[in-house]
Amino acid sequence: MILQGLTFYVFAAIAVGAGVMVVSARNPVHSVLFLILAFFTSAGLFVLIGVEFLAMVLVVVYVGAVAVLFLFVVMMLDINFVELREGFLQYMPIGALLGIILLVELLLVLGTASVEPEAMPIGTEPIPALSERHNTAALGDVLYTKYIYLFQAAGMILLIAMVGAIVLTHRRRPNVRKQVIAKQLARRRDEAVELKKVQPGQGV
Repeated sequence: MILQGLTFYVFAAIAVGAGVMVVSARNPVHSVLFLILAFFTSAGLFVLIGVEFLAMVLVVVYVGAVAVLFLFVVMMLDINFVELREGFLQYMPIGALLGIILLVELLLVLGTASVEPEAMPIGTEPIPALSERHNTAALGDVLYTKYIYLFQAAGMILLIAMVGAIVLTHRRRPNVRKQVIAKQLARRRDEAVELKKVQPGQGV
């Protein structure tokens, strides 16, 4: 129990420090690297409370896809971050308002014990032994039985959003030659191959 508590405080301190560095780092590449560190430490915290599925999703999805994508975008695009920071004071009131809203939400969550006392025993129930029922299997049963329609609807919404983003960002350039599969399949051999008799010592 002492080792678990010590591990929790170490991971929590690293996660908070990495989150602060994400916002305060001057180099955007360093910010993305600190973001990846925050994801890893958060995954470690998930493992400590016995929800290894969420830890795996956090590492595979966010670290393996989102954070790496941010890193490549920041490194490949020529973004002038000096110009982006010039309007910082202009948007500070909006940021402060959003911060206050998030703080109020956190206080409401922490104040659940006094508002709804019956909700506390639910969060403090003991975790079943891994030999009895793995929480990944239990989560899969719930997702694909009780919430299967909502799960599939969420997948369809994400698919439509992805297709819409591709359509909106797709640009047609008049001077760029593109591959047309139908024309390639419809052409004959005499249109694609030309035989020439080359004399010795002469070029084509």
